[in-house]
Amino acid sequence: MAPIVLNSGDTAWMLASTALVLLMTPGLAFFYGGMVRTKSVLNMMMMSMVTIGIVSLLWVIYGFQLAFGYSANSPWYGSISFSGLGGMVNDLTNNGGIYPIPVLVFAAFQLMFAIITPALISGAIADRTKFSAWALFVAIWVTVVYFPVAHWVFAFGNKVGESVTGTGFLAGKGLEDFAGGTAVHINAGAAGLALALILGKRVGWRKESMRPHSLPLVLLGSGLLWFGWFGFNAGSALAANGTAALAFINTQVATAGALLGWILVEKIRDGHPTSLGAASGAVAGLVAITPACAFVAPWAGVIIGVIAGALCALAVGLKYKLGFDDSLDVVAVHLVGGLWGCISIGFFGTHVVNSVGLDGLFYGGGTALLGKQAFGALFVLAYSFAATLIIGFIINRTIGFRVTHDEEVEGIDLNEHAESAYEMAGSSRGGSSI
Repeated sequence: MAPIVLNSGDTAWMLASTALVLLMTPGLAFFYGGMVRTKSVLNMMMMSMVTIGIVSLLWVIYGFQLAFGYSANSPWYGSISFSGLGGMVNDLTNNGGIYPIPVLVFAAFQLMFAIITPALISGAIADRTKFSAWALFVAIWVTVVYFPVAHWVFAFGNKVGESVTGTGFLAGKGLEDFAGGTAVHINAGAAGLALALILGKRVGWRKESMRPHSLPLVLLGSGLLWFGWFGFNAGSALAANGTAALAFINTQVATAGALLGWILVEKIRDGHPTSLGAASGAVAGLVAITPACAFVAPWAGVIIGVIAGALCALAVGLKYKLGFDDSLDVVAVHLVGGLWGCISIGFFGTHVVNSVGLDGLFYGGGTALLGKQAFGALFVLAYSFAATLIIGFIINRTIGFRVTHDEEVEGIDLNEHAESAYEMAGSSRGGSSI
């Protein structure tokens, strides 16, 4: 075998993609921060920011090895090692094939996925969560849930000669998930539902107005998410090539389709499209196209996006019908959108656009791929929901997961951080009364 030579173009693209994906978490902070009331803005944004700190350190210590190590040769986890990344400085990536990029670049890229996944969960429990409990939850959850699930989905095996070892459980079953529909969005959505059930409803839910305090912040956040998502999806090609280009265009057209699909539902149902709907629709499209972006043609990407926007808009009402308080619609956008995106590959997937892909139902492939996609999606959903319930229950019964009634009413920003987002004229308490 010829020696592997570092490709500077691919490496540069992956470094840029890594930075783009990191930008998504501050973008999420703006998106979520704008959707909550004035008295909760800082706490909401801090839940995203502290996740960056916690997950980054755990990733270096043991997370990357747990997700992508191969010494255990296990479908369930990579390697249990606290060696950090010191031995990988000069290695090239070997993950289901040979990619001429440094393994540290691959590790940094995957780190950004590990960061944003628990951050997504925070929207389900906005306005009522102890900051210390959240920080502890993030550390436990990524260790017990995200790192293993990432191995199940993204570990395509360590190829040495003709032998492949350490293939993840779902990857070995033939699940197609290009950029994280299962490991990121279904995973986070199921966890968000579990925590919403653990913490219970906000004080005044369905009785008081809980409208977003700043729609410009929501639109800014969705724009930053849209921008960063090109690194999320196209970067998952691990190279600057045609697959990256396919993922890039599909990301754009699916997101545009979902934005229009969501506001169309609003227009028909409510009589007016909203800026919140446009922002939420865009995120729903980004979620849905994530697993499918390199396995479907652009025309299918449009259809996937439009359906995602309409479906997620309708799914928002589930929390009212079923009686759970998912503050910022994590279930409707990430769980429902992730499920649709994953399953859509079973309909629209085709090897014509990607030689490693399989043909779905509409391309003569029958129901085989659809069955694999449904199994993978439901498997991750069930594991994440059950594990999160257990983690959340233990934290709630020990240190407590929720602030007191009075602290929630007064304002979580003041009580958890001794700060307020806005200093109003004549009031040192800012917007804490809203």
